[in-house]
Amino acid sequence: MILIIYCHPYDQSFNHAELEVIQENLSIAHQEHVTIDLYKDRFNPVYSIEELKLYHQGKTTDPLVTKYLKLCRQANKVIFITPLWWNSIPGMLKGFIDKVMKEGVGLSHTVAKTGVKGELTNIKHCYVLTTSTSPTWYIRFFLGNAIKKIFINKTLHQLGFRNISWHNFGGITNSSLEQRRKYLNRLTKQVF
Repeated sequence: MILIIYCHPYDQSFNHAELEVIQENLSIAHQEHVTIDLYKDRFNPVYSIEELKLYHQGKTTDPLVTKYLKLCRQANKVIFITPLWWNSIPGMLKGFIDKVMKEGVGLSHTVAKTGVKGELTNIKHCYVLTTSTSPTWYIRFFLGNAIKKIFINKTLHQLGFRNISWHNFGGITNSSLEQRRKYLNRLTKQVF
């Protein structure tokens, strides 16, 4: 099963256009997929004191956390669709990682002497699709490439995700309609 994790509040955004293209392509290819829409679900990314007390027990007070973790455990591919805000993932997506990735055997990770050991080894392929105001080359070479260095190479890898690829539509604010169409057309040819 392919799990799409979508993080954007505005349904007229380019990220939403990406989501629609990917969902349509997966449906046409008869590939089973489920979408988590964090804003539509009204996911609360903020830990309460009660929730945080349950973290090391792998428990939660939030039914969405339970649902989302179950979907992550069932997926063999994950597609993240998110903007880059201030050179990183939005707080909503960071809160998803913070709250959903529970410690414990059979959950998202266990803790070993060397730190976190990922339990989500069922995820064989992961695609991180982002948009940014800055051009992609500028993110890579002048802004520290935090999305790749931290979110992809550290966080996702540490959770057990493998074969992770990042695709960014940079310069979104100043892009033309034709550039956006070409990018979406390339997505329609992408095999997920």
